[in-house]
Amino acid sequence: MNIYTGNLAPEVTEKELRETFQAFGQVAFVNIVRDRHNRVSIGFGILGMPVQTEAEAAIAGLNGKELKGKSLTVNLLRPRSLPAS
Repeated sequence: MNIYTGNLAPEVTEKELRETFQAFGQVAFVNIVRDRHNRVSIGFGILGMPVQTEAEAAIAGLNGKELKGKSLTVNLLRPRSLPAS
């Protein structure tokens, strides 16, 4: 399952985010979205957890949890909807 993690502090690294989620199970990938020009985090990331029960436990356990002074927003990543033509 792909998980959205928002309200990340700019100094949170992919390694730290992976370790935070690994407390709940296997993490396949972590990608913190960064500004194209200065490579600074823009405050959210996407994670992949292959086991649904572990992903659901991570969402329930980490949503609202503080990491580096900011309260995380963690939920299931919803597919982007395309504009109607």
